[in-house]
Amino acid sequence: MPEKILVVDDNVVNRKLLFSILKKEGYELLEASDGEEAIEVAVQGQPDLILLDIMMPKKDGYEVCRELKSDERFAAVPIIFLSAKAETKDKIKGLELGGADYVTKPFDRGEVVARCHAQLKIRDLTKRLTLANRDLLEKQRLIDEDLKAAAEIQRSLLPQEYPNVDIMDVAWKFMPCQSIGGDIFNLIRLDEDNWGIYMVDVSGHGVPSALVAVSVTQMMHSSKSVILKRSIDHPPHYQIVAPPEVLDKLDREYPIERFDKFFPITYIVLNGQSKRILYSNAAHPPPVLLHPDGTLEFLDKGGTIIGMGGALPFEGGENQLRAGDKLFIYTDGIVEYQDEDGNFYGEDRFFDEMKKLKDEPISSMIDGVIASVMDFGKNNEPQDDISLLGVEIR
Repeated sequence: MPEKILVVDDNVVNRKLLFSILKKEGYELLEASDGEEAIEVAVQGQPDLILLDIMMPKKDGYEVCRELKSDERFAAVPIIFLSAKAETKDKIKGLELGGADYVTKPFDRGEVVARCHAQLKIRDLTKRLTLANRDLLEKQRLIDEDLKAAAEIQRSLLPQEYPNVDIMDVAWKFMPCQSIGGDIFNLIRLDEDNWGIYMVDVSGHGVPSALVAVSVTQMMHSSKSVILKRSIDHPPHYQIVAPPEVLDKLDREYPIERFDKFFPITYIVLNGQSKRILYSNAAHPPPVLLHPDGTLEFLDKGGTIIGMGGALPFEGGENQLRAGDKLFIYTDGIVEYQDEDGNFYGEDRFFDEMKKLKDEPISSMIDGVIASVMDFGKNNEPQDDISLLGVEIR
């Protein structure tokens, strides 16, 4: 359909001249002879461009422009002022009121056509941009809804309640840097006496990292689990897989080429009767063992990241826990959390806060550490996922 141009001028000769110039360009033309009629014709005709004289009876061009621009229907309709006035202050006034351009009389055909073409082209591009932006906003809304749903699904894979056992108290905090992240952890009851505890920190953020984290969780919990293997020789007809062997299986299952992702992981087997732990780390921050006297011990045996395809072996560690010991497993989102000046929270603050809160119950310690981290950064959104899991031996 041809674009509509409304020509507003109280001089009939000027209107006829502009009609003659623009008719040859294929535009559909509307006309008005004064300010009040201009508004009426604009409302009825919905023009794509308005050529507006300034000096007119009833309402001058400035008043018409002000009134039209206050109406959302015409906010994006370009207005080109027509006037014999050539003073800069008159042009500035028109532009400040929302005018898009200025043409002085007597009219030059080439100038009129060029300025109309330019303003209509800008209007067309603006309309397309507005529609594209509206479409993008709707798509973003749908994506945000999907991300929220995915985040809830991911959170459902985290521990849902504290284990009700006599040997330990457990607490944790999880703070993703986006609506969905790559950190995941849990406790698995292997049998009557043994618990498996793991924490994963998949590289990157967002949906790809979260999907890999979910896949690892399924691998750890599935019936074909990497953490238990069948044994037909004697009861109980299963064997708890040692942590280094678990990491080796994951390393072969998740080579970097598979998802273009790698991940550190800590895996611990805790025996509730003997209070002995077996563990191994794949480039994960070493779990911290806090003794009742405030001394720290780091569980640093292990190897490189998961993703090397079985290229390097993993070393296992062993430790004996005692009543009152507190075990902390965390991701590097805590120590690498930054304040507004780019300073890191750091390991020293983290470990000092643990010592300061050592006499508190494990749940209070977890809350206190996270509060310290967020206070350091004045509650800025984390730059990386933050996960902190604590186990206190009764």
